[in-house]
Amino acid sequence: MQLKNYMEDLVLQQLDRIIARHEGVCSCEKCKFDIAALALNYLPPRYIVTERGETYTRVKSLEQQFNVDIMSAITLAISIVRGRPKHHAE
Repeated sequence: MQLKNYMEDLVLQQLDRIIARHEGVCSCEKCKFDIAALALNYLPPRYIVTERGETYTRVKSLEQQFNVDIMSAITLAISIVRGRPKHHAE
């Protein structure tokens, strides 16, 4: 196993579902990655290097507050990216 921020997986798992619930949000790849990156900046990292660490983090991710924090970070990131999308800037 290698060093990994498991929070990335958790954010990406919920990203499409949460974006779909918000009208007027671009779902192009650039905007989705911008939303994910911003959300991850608002969340504490959950680094894992072993299978035991991954199991612990998976169990922790089942806690309601953990999921609420992820949804809140994604929602905040959506409002920022929706107001200033960068997909046309490149």
